[in-house]
Amino acid sequence: MKKQDLPQDESNLKSANMTEVLYVTDENDNYTTANSIGWEAKKAALEESMELIHERIEEARQNVANNIVSPIIYFMELNKMDLGVLSSYVGMWQWRVKRHAKPKVFKTLNESLLKKYADAFGISVDELRNFDGK
Repeated sequence: MKKQDLPQDESNLKSANMTEVLYVTDENDNYTTANSIGWEAKKAALEESMELIHERIEEARQNVANNIVSPIIYFMELNKMDLGVLSSYVGMWQWRVKRHAKPKVFKTLNESLLKKYADAFGISVDELRNFDGK
């Protein structure tokens, strides 16, 4: 893409005061970089991705409220983590984290385990322990 043809469509990047660096060709057909505040196709894809993320967060919140999963699942979704990422943050096997996602097991977790999760989510142990999804 030529530098002068680089799209500058408003997107979430502009509202966050950010730009994206892209490779373009200059007037001599040499590769160079240029900043873009977004383009329509990428904006649509990002908005759809964010909608899906918000749906997953809301579903996790409802599942916590209905006592289907523990707050670990909600905060994992809220922080855009998956089981593998969270398990590496807390230094546990995935099967253990999955087990802690069960409300009955979560209620029995000791302070040090809750602290590992709370630190991974950037919240306090009390926030984690007392989150009821409501």
